[in-house]
Amino acid sequence: MSAQRPTLAAVVRTHGERFCRQVATSVEQRRVLSDIAACRTEVLGGHVFECDQCGHRKVAYNPCGNRHCPQCQATARAEWLDKRLSDLLPVAYFHVVFTLPHQLGPLALQNPRIVYGILFRAVAQTLLEVGEKRLAARFGFLAVLHTWGQTLGHHAHLHCIVPGGGIALDGSRWVRCKGRRFFLPVRMLRQVFRGKVLDHLRRAFLNGKLSFHGQLQHLAKERNFRRLLVSTKRTPWWSTPSRRLAVPRSR
Repeated sequence: MSAQRPTLAAVVRTHGERFCRQVATSVEQRRVLSDIAACRTEVLGGHVFECDQCGHRKVAYNPCGNRHCPQCQATARAEWLDKRLSDLLPVAYFHVVFTLPHQLGPLALQNPRIVYGILFRAVAQTLLEVGEKRLAARFGFLAVLHTWGQTLGHHAHLHCIVPGGGIALDGSRWVRCKGRRFFLPVRMLRQVFRGKVLDHLRRAFLNGKLSFHGQLQHLAKERNFRRLLVSTKRTPWWSTPSRRLAVPRSR
């Protein structure tokens, strides 16, 4: 028999304090970890259920209710998925991921609202512009921001779910994407995405919207900031192939 996999709460209770000492975490992030560690334990109190026949008792500890807690959100997630399935179009869907290069990670951590906003804006503009050029169609999509990778290091990237086609520019018909496995050319997406991000960052710098503290103080000088942007051009800007998804139509 295989050993039972530990829960996230058990991992946080065992290693959470050491993780916070080794990795810079915000007050909000530490609060999330604290909630997850306390979830369904005596720390949050609970209720005692007793059988009126045999007197058997069972303690049910209270959930933390934090939206990041997998124990609390499993039921809500399943209900949400059921509702969203009814919204799907009868077409193929594709998954594409856009990632910021590692050189911009420290800048994003000090300016999350500005840099992550730029990431969303650049991805939207890239998909819509390339879609109009390659498909002569307009479409919508869903984008979700992830700021950490599997090793819990900073790794800002956007997951996008895109339908396999769109409405023709004149609104007359539905236009299917040409490929069955891939939605749009990956190389083109990368090039356009990189140009959009760098252009938005330059504008944000010139408009005084970015702040620099600690080890990033030298970037307050325009010459150094431009060097940072140039350095990213020698790094691959990852945009994963827009692979087709196997999406269930009903439950």
